[in-house]
Amino acid sequence: MFRKILLLIFITLFAVHTQAQTDSSGLRISLLTCGPGDEIYEQFGHTAIRVVDTLSRTDIVYNYGTFGFEEDFEIKFMRGKLLYYVSRESFNGFISGYAPYERSVEEHVLQMTAEEKQSVQDYLVWNAKEENRYYKYDFFFDNCATRIRDIFPNALGDKFKFGYTLPEGQNLTFRDIMNQYFYVVHFERVGCNILLGSRIDKVMTNEDVMFLPDFLRDGVAGATVNNKSFVKESNLLSTQRVRQAGPNYPLIVFSIAALLTILGVTVSKLKFLGNLMSFLTLFITGLLGVLMLVMWFWTDHQGCENNFNVLWALPTNLILAFLPKRNKDKYALIGIVCIFISVLLHLLKVQGLPLLELSPLLLSLIFIFGWIVKKNRYAKA
Repeated sequence: MFRKILLLIFITLFAVHTQAQTDSSGLRISLLTCGPGDEIYEQFGHTAIRVVDTLSRTDIVYNYGTFGFEEDFEIKFMRGKLLYYVSRESFNGFISGYAPYERSVEEHVLQMTAEEKQSVQDYLVWNAKEENRYYKYDFFFDNCATRIRDIFPNALGDKFKFGYTLPEGQNLTFRDIMNQYFYVVHFERVGCNILLGSRIDKVMTNEDVMFLPDFLRDGVAGATVNNKSFVKESNLLSTQRVRQAGPNYPLIVFSIAALLTILGVTVSKLKFLGNLMSFLTLFITGLLGVLMLVMWFWTDHQGCENNFNVLWALPTNLILAFLPKRNKDKYALIGIVCIFISVLLHLLKVQGLPLLELSPLLLSLIFIFGWIVKKNRYAKA
C-alpha cells in the first residue's frame, strides 16, 4: 500500500512538472476579430492579437491597423502611400473602442507550446519597435489581417495548416467579397466598384480571402498544428448590432437622371433639358475617367490597376461636354462601341460592373451619343 501511495505521488509530481515544462512561458495568445462599424473603413471589421503575460502581469493588444492623421493625410491616402503601423495598447483600451458601439469582438485562444508562444511574442515585440513597425497599407494585399495571417506559418513552419474557409464549389473574387460587405452602403459600394480595376476580379485562394478579418478568423478556427486543433477555446466578448441596408440611392438617382436625359434628347420641346443633361452626364463621366487614370497610373493602389471602366467613362467626355457637338458623330459611335465592350468584359468576367446601378447611366450615354450622331447626319443631309 505504501509503495502504491509513493508511486501515485511520484506520478502526480511528474505530471505537474511536465505541464510546467511544456508551458512555462506564462503566455496566453489569442486572435481578436471585431465586427463592422459605420464608417467606410470599418465596413470589413478588424483583427488584432492579444498577448496576456501572467508573469509580467500585462494584457497587451498588437494592432496592425493604426495610422496617423498627418498634415498631408488625404494626399498620401489617395496615392496609396499612407503608412500604417503596429501599435501596442492595453486590452481594456482596445475593447472600449468596440463594445460601446455594439461592434462584436470574438476571441480565439491559440494552442501552442511555450516555445512557440515565446516565438510569436518575440516577433510581435520586435515588429512593434519604431524602426520595424511601419508598412505601406494595401487593402487587398497587405493589411491588418494579412500581416497577422503571415505570422503563424512563419512562426510555426510546415506543421501549421490553415483551415479551409472558401465556400465549396464557388470561385469567389475580391470584388465578390467586397460587395458582400458593402451591402448596407450603396454609394460606397458603387463608387469602389467604379474606381477599382480588373485586378480584384482574380479568383481568390484560401490564403487570399484571409485579407478579411472574418475569413482569417475562420481559417484560424479550423487550423491545425501537427494535425491537432490550433484553437483552444473561443469567447464572444462583445455582441454585434443588426445592420440594416437602406434604399439603393445610386439606382434611384441614376434612374431619374436617365429618365430626364432620354426625355430631353428625344422630345424636341425639351431641348434645353436635353442639352443640360447631356452636358452634366458627359462632364461627370469625363471627370470619373480622369480620376480612374490618376488612380491607375499615379498611385500605389494595386486594386486600381487595369481599370477598364475608362471604356464607358471616357476621359475625353470632359472635353466634349464643353465643345459643340457638330462633326462629333465618329466620336459618338466610338463611345457607343466602348460601352458595349465594357459590358462584354463584365459578362466575360474580366472586370465586374455594378450593372444594376450603372445600367441607367450607360443607357443615358448611349442616348446622348445616338443623339449626337442623329444631329450630325441631319446637318450633313
